Amino acid sequence: MPKPSVLKFAGAKELIATIAGDPAVKITEIYEKKGRKVTDEELAKKMKLKVTEVRTILNRLHYRGVSNYHRKKNTKTGWYSYTWEIKTKRVLDLLLEKHIEKIEKLESKKTFEENYSLFSCKKNCDYIPFEIAAEYLFKCPECGLTLEAVDNEKRGKAMQDRIEILKKEREAIEKLI
Repeated sequence: MPKPSVLKFAGAKELIATIAGDPAVKITEIYEKKGRKVTDEELAKKMKLKVTEVRTILNRLHYRGVSNYHRKKNTKTGWYSYTWEIKTKRVLDLLLEKHIEKIEKLESKKTFEENYSLFSCKKNCDYIPFEIAAEYLFKCPECGLTLEAVDNEKRGKAMQDRIEILKKEREAIEKLI
């Protein structure tokens, strides 16, 4: 059975792009398609980039532990060739950390919003608790429009749905790790 792509998870492409830029996502796709270690020259040819640009991207990934290389010396020329691999387990570990962090933040925010009456203007500039809204005389501090009560149940349900989605993704990631 082929290994599932690490890029199928929400946020994986964003995570890799954050680490080393958008071309890093393409490198990961190429690596997963090949299913074996690839040379920086192969990647450069496939991506139509200079070898030095590909190495820069791979080194950024390497710095975060996402890529790994093997160096081999050519005895005839004395030059080194590098074969690289993307450590999908490390990508999943980083993604799992990110998911756990997001879940904790959302649960904390949900708890806060359940315990306070929130107010917002028509432009939805910000959600303000009752105590602070009263200090501003129920005028939005950003745009000056009147603040109105927000349906906490509706927002709470939307946050709970997002939390459930993240928890399911977290479980799927944990199964692969």
